[in-house]
Amino acid sequence: MPYVDGFVLPVPRKKLDAYRRMSRMAGKVWKEHGALEYRECVGEDLKVDFGLPFTKLTDLKRGELVVFSWIVFKSKAHRDKVNAKVMKDPRLSKMCKEDDMPFDLKRMAYGGFKTIVDM
Repeated sequence: MPYVDGFVLPVPRKKLDAYRRMSRMAGKVWKEHGALEYRECVGEDLKVDFGLPFTKLTDLKRGELVVFSWIVFKSKAHRDKVNAKVMKDPRLSKMCKEDDMPFDLKRMAYGGFKTIVDM
């Protein structure tokens, strides 16, 4: 079963284009190093009557959007190998300067997930 790294984060609307450019490069880097899929999605229908809305999870502020992202790998071991290569890739370090990020790293939720259903 595949292994998935998942992310949820707030992005200021005015920085969405910068985030998209960064994400396209990040996706290219991850795919070149072996990731099976790379997805970045912007919240559209987030007013829900049940559960914890993503807007609350991210402490969404006025002028921000919720981004939901995931990267798919063959396994956790494959994820670890790919991520080790990605973290050494100079293209990633060049675009990930903390003072120039198009989102607040401290408000990003992240985790690795073992797939239990794959249809």
